[in-house]
Amino acid sequence: MKTALTIAGSDSSGGAGIQADLKTMIANGVYAMTAITALTAQNTTGVQGIFEVTPEFLEQQIDSVFTDIRPDAVKIGMVSSVGLIESIAKKLKQYEAEKIVVDPVMVATSGSRLISEDAIGALKELLLPMATVLTPNIPETEVLSGMEVKTADDMIAAAKYISETYHCAVLCKGGHQLNDANDLLYRNGDYKWFNGKRIDNPNTHGTGCTLSSAIASNLAKGYDLDTAVERAKAYISGALAAMLDLGQGSGPMDHGFDFRGKGFAEEKA
Repeated sequence: MKTALTIAGSDSSGGAGIQADLKTMIANGVYAMTAITALTAQNTTGVQGIFEVTPEFLEQQIDSVFTDIRPDAVKIGMVSSVGLIESIAKKLKQYEAEKIVVDPVMVATSGSRLISEDAIGALKELLLPMATVLTPNIPETEVLSGMEVKTADDMIAAAKYISETYHCAVLCKGGHQLNDANDLLYRNGDYKWFNGKRIDNPNTHGTGCTLSSAIASNLAKGYDLDTAVERAKAYISGALAAMLDLGQGSGPMDHGFDFRGKGFAEEKA
């Protein structure tokens, strides 16, 4: 069985972060492992508290994983401090990790900044150049490129700048009212649009975490990047189309929409 490691924060409500990553990885057929960067107290209405782990403890978790069950791919999500970013970069270099998907979580869907300027600097310097692919949303694309992104052409220009600056592929995600479900993959001076179908579901908590984990899972299984993105988009469309409706805010998706045991089918019958 192929394996994947997620390095990210925990979401106590189970819709995003480590919990979304675990659910996504198992649904996409890989064995999932974790290195937790922070505990959060959060739910569908927002984040009520954050408790970061120390860089030393994060390194211990990464050591524990790599020295026993080596991951075939690594997904990196929320890392909000310089010390944690330095620890991740150090360990991934030490173990010569491959197939690294970085979801540069900087700006919440609501628009609020989630990481300090110092940490953004460390992310750019240390982690982005190690990435196989980055998966920024529109606000994050604007932060990384220093450009305003209002049109499809803006997406291409910004993705080109990011790809050439950090020498990695960039999957610039539509949404945020721009091109809604259409994502742009830019790498090696070329680009490709991945068109998705707009699913009218307001419950989108954890979509970014889920997409990046699905890409990492498919890379772990040996698919090329284009195919990994295609498969990940199909998975997320299914999870949204299942129309799960939980919580009082922007609720989670149904990560297990395609993954029901016999007991579930019998109960429904």
